[in-house]
Amino acid sequence: QVQLVESGGGLAQPGESLTLSCRASVSRFTLYSMAWYRQAPGKEREWVAAIAASGSSKHADSVKGRFSISRNNAKNTATLLMNSLKLEDTAMYYCKLYSPYSEGNEYWGQGIQVTVSS
Repeated sequence: QVQLVESGGGLAQPGESLTLSCRASVSRFTLYSMAWYRQAPGKEREWVAAIAASGSSKHADSVKGRFSISRNNAKNTATLLMNSLKLEDTAMYYCKLYSPYSEGNEYWGQGIQVTVSS
C-alpha cells in the first residue's frame, strides 16, 4: 500500500523559511511525479508546485521565486523549500504522488500545517 508521510511544517514569522518533506513508500518512485497542494481555511485546495521524475518542475505564480520544489529519487522524497513566507501562505499543505501516464493513479499525504504569523 502506498503511503506518503509529510514532515517539516510548523510556525514561522513573515519573511522566514520552512522546508516541507514528503516521503513515499512506493516501488519504482521514478515512474511518478510529485506535487504539493495547499488549502487555507474556507478556501479550495490549490496547486502549489509539481516535479517530474526528470526533475523538471513548475510553480504556481503565487509562490514563484519564493518556493522551490525538488526531489531525491534515491530517497523517494520530495521537498518544498519555502522562503520569504507571507501570512497568506498559511494553510494545510498536502503532497501528492501521481502517475503522469495513468489518470487517476494518485496518492495523497495526510497533510501538514504551515502557519505564518507575526
